[in-house]
Amino acid sequence: MLQISWFHLVLIILLFLFPLILWKKRSFKTSNYYKLPPGPWKFPLIGNLHQLALSSSSSLPHRSLRDLSKKYGPVMKLHFGEVLTVVISSPEAAKEVLHTHELVFAQRPLTLGLEAMSFDHPGGLVSSPYGEYWRQMRKICVVELLSPKRVMSFRSVREEQVWSLIESIFMSRKSNSSLIAINFSEMIISMTIATISTVVYGKKCKGHDEYVSSLKELLTFSTGFTLADCFPSVKLLAHVTGIKAALKRIRQKISKILDAIVDEHKEKIKHTRVTTDETSEEDDLLDVLLRLQQSSELKFGLTTNHIKTVIMDIVGAGGETTATALEWAMSEVIRNPRVLEKAQAEVRNALEGKVKIKEVDVQKLHYLECVIKETLRLHPPAPLLGRESRERCQILGFDIPYKTKIVINAWALGRDPGIWDNADCFEPERFLDSSVDLKGTDFEFVPFGAGRRMCPGIPFSFPNMELVLAQLLYHFDWQLPNGGKMEELDMSEEYKVSCRRRNDLYLVATPVMPFIN
Repeated sequence: MLQISWFHLVLIILLFLFPLILWKKRSFKTSNYYKLPPGPWKFPLIGNLHQLALSSSSSLPHRSLRDLSKKYGPVMKLHFGEVLTVVISSPEAAKEVLHTHELVFAQRPLTLGLEAMSFDHPGGLVSSPYGEYWRQMRKICVVELLSPKRVMSFRSVREEQVWSLIESIFMSRKSNSSLIAINFSEMIISMTIATISTVVYGKKCKGHDEYVSSLKELLTFSTGFTLADCFPSVKLLAHVTGIKAALKRIRQKISKILDAIVDEHKEKIKHTRVTTDETSEEDDLLDVLLRLQQSSELKFGLTTNHIKTVIMDIVGAGGETTATALEWAMSEVIRNPRVLEKAQAEVRNALEGKVKIKEVDVQKLHYLECVIKETLRLHPPAPLLGRESRERCQILGFDIPYKTKIVINAWALGRDPGIWDNADCFEPERFLDSSVDLKGTDFEFVPFGAGRRMCPGIPFSFPNMELVLAQLLYHFDWQLPNGGKMEELDMSEEYKVSCRRRNDLYLVATPVMPFIN
């Protein structure tokens, strides 16, 4: 993210490259009849980068952009270097982008990070441009990888991994008579990674920890706020800043690990009796992709590099989103004892006497569902949703030129006091009698996006979040270490791959429900 320390470095680099930038600088040649959205005054060359870098929330762009939009409106123009960017901060404007003119904005801006996540043109579901190839990849994800039947086939995987989490918390408490705090954040991340690994590969493969670490590092470059992304016409910047070399190093490391995983699965498929056009419920997602690779029904061939890219999309998005949401859900529940008491009462009354809880057991826990929705309202894992205009268009009467970068501030939408009562308060009850859901049709609430580019993994991740939270509240009572006041829990944010807690969440768990010895 933009920080004052490297902002000074940016200025030095820009001054050094000033003649080159003037020569190569690409700008939108907007005619006098263009009615662009309002926005703050910009500096030559750097545009509005200084306003993000010098903001009190400089490391949290969703907050900085929300503060600016209060002054300049829900459709606001900014220049990040040479990149014209329009920030969307109201449901009406979001609907224009995600629904009314959905096809115009069906493209994602291609950052250096996203480009590096693609091993073969035109990329995976996240990075590929909108078109026939993208539609094929979307269909593969929705119909083959994340269909209701396929998601159901992995139910036992999710249940086993959640039970392993519960057992590990129980054993850590059992081995210590004193109230020793556990690192809840670390445990949740480990559980979600293990779940995604089993679903995608069938097991935790050799080199997986290094792969996940490298993937997180790669994803930090995908936000579009790097210096090279702000000046795409000056190719030299990607080399001068070291971004190009870093991305190449990370990509090569990931590629080597994935090659080994794919080769192992190819050998396994060779020795099975299942035909290449047939998939089994026992297949992991990589097996499914490799069998599809042999299919004659695909319009575009599915190369091994395409498969590696899809794997990165799933692991990168799936694990991070679920872990972040669960971390914030537990933080909010702990900080609000009234909600904790109410959620625990619902779970324990409905599931009394059970030991190992199944997904089917939690489907009717309505208040728990509201707790997760309220968490996603206040803490969308991806607070800024990126799009790019494929042609000239209008949003609420303002002209949007071709190739304009669009940033939908999902975080600001979820905290708009004009839409939500007590917008900054954690009140799950607001969803009890509300028709607002996660399907992308309510534009004041888009934690997973909407339209064609909406996250396809909701049917997998949401039930998993419900199951984890239900078991945590059912089996344990919770408190802060050293008798800390729950209402004073630190809720500071950190924006990297997603918007997570700045500091890990440490909690004391006391078992209260039966366990299998």
